[in-house]
Amino acid sequence: MNTTQSIVFLRGAKTVLRPIEISDVPLLTKWINDPDVRMYLQTNKPMSEIAERKWVESLADGKGGIALLITTYTGVPIGVMGLHDINHIDGTATTGAMIGEKRYWGKGYGSDAKRALLAYAFETLNLRKICSRVYAFNTRSIAYSRKCGYVDDGVQHKHVFRNGEYHDVVQLAIFKDEWLKMRQRARTSRRSR
Repeated sequence: MNTTQSIVFLRGAKTVLRPIEISDVPLLTKWINDPDVRMYLQTNKPMSEIAERKWVESLADGKGGIALLITTYTGVPIGVMGLHDINHIDGTATTGAMIGEKRYWGKGYGSDAKRALLAYAFETLNLRKICSRVYAFNTRSIAYSRKCGYVDDGVQHKHVFRNGEYHDVVQLAIFKDEWLKMRQRARTSRRSR
């Protein structure tokens, strides 16, 4: 096992979230340039390893938020998840995620990693509201966000151009008090089994 596989920042039930390292740059570059992955992201330009390396290096100052590599428990890197636009005065942030390894799509890894990140955002950073912006055609992302407790918080109609047409952007949000209630219900349900 290499050293990056032994680093754990957050742990979910089936995922580990760890800091992104320079050694992850080739994999990140592969994922972000994959058309099937990129169609769900805000970027639509080719990304070089040089550009990805600069982004990874910029994470060190913490000003751009927090980005973590998602791995399976066996150490397989599968994606990236982060908190962006963290505002400690308002108690808000925005989440973003990318599962780059497509064979892990639709298997609950994103939901698991998101729950771990939300626990950190609410219970460690003491944020009160976490937002997410999702392209309306990304039904898988909307479903997993709702599974994690997000609710609709607005729609930006015909806001982005993808695949030759304009699409809505769905804004979702989860508040700390709702997260805590949901987490308590899950704990109570586990104990009663």
